[in-house]
Amino acid sequence: MRLLITTPDAVVADYADIVSVRAEDPTGAFGILPGHAEFLTTLAVSVLAWRHADGRRGYCAVRRGVLSVHAGEEVAVATREAELGQDLEELEHAVLERFRAELDAEQHARVASLKLQMQAIRHILRALRNGRAPDAGTEFSS
Repeated sequence: MRLLITTPDAVVADYADIVSVRAEDPTGAFGILPGHAEFLTTLAVSVLAWRHADGRRGYCAVRRGVLSVHAGEEVAVATREAELGQDLEELEHAVLERFRAELDAEQHARVASLKLQMQAIRHILRALRNGRAPDAGTEFSS
């Protein structure tokens, strides 16, 4: 099988001699062998593992993404961020922790942004109910 892992910036891995792939989606881990049915799933922050025809193993930490199987002969992974590694333990600990921390920071930033948007909407609604246009210079507060 062919394994293709891409990010928006680069082709991270492109191997044509893969005999098995292990990945993880939100429901758990799964494996792919040659001849697998057409398949499409979203990936969790996890480590992809694969085995080459000569027995070598490969690993890549992914920051979520989409995995698809085409015609049972190509596994394609599109992800925001990927990091190849030879040491599974290092990838699982250091890289996955960094990916998870970055996702948490993004979620906190989204929540803060939504709170600010809601404050602005409440301010506009209060001003409209009072029959006046919102003051552009007014500070928002909770």
